[in-house]
Amino acid sequence: MATTSLARKDPLCLPALSSFEALDPHDPNLSRLASTMFQKTADYLFGELVCTQNSRTYKMMMLFITEVYKCLHFVVDKSLQPYLEQIDQIEDSVTKLEQAAYKLDAYSKRLELKFKHLEKR
Repeated sequence: MATTSLARKDPLCLPALSSFEALDPHDPNLSRLASTMFQKTADYLFGELVCTQNSRTYKMMMLFITEVYKCLHFVVDKSLQPYLEQIDQIEDSVTKLEQAAYKLDAYSKRLELKFKHLEKR
């Protein structure tokens, strides 16, 4: 293997340790494997970049959705609050009406027993 001009200029640069030199014949199988390795490395790096971009996009979407829900929550609270209060009032009225119905049922049963008792005399 010949020493390149770069190796002569830079004492820290060692002569090429690979089997590839520009003018020397090289192994076609090694060339094919190197090309495959570079292609797979490029695919991996491209995937990492896409993943990073997707992650950023996802984070931006989540921030946007959070803001939209905050706005919707504010709108719903302001516009639905009177209706929710009316529902609470209706629920209280229904509970009171149910209690009155139970009391009326118990009173009617007592009256019926008194009537039957008086009928027997």
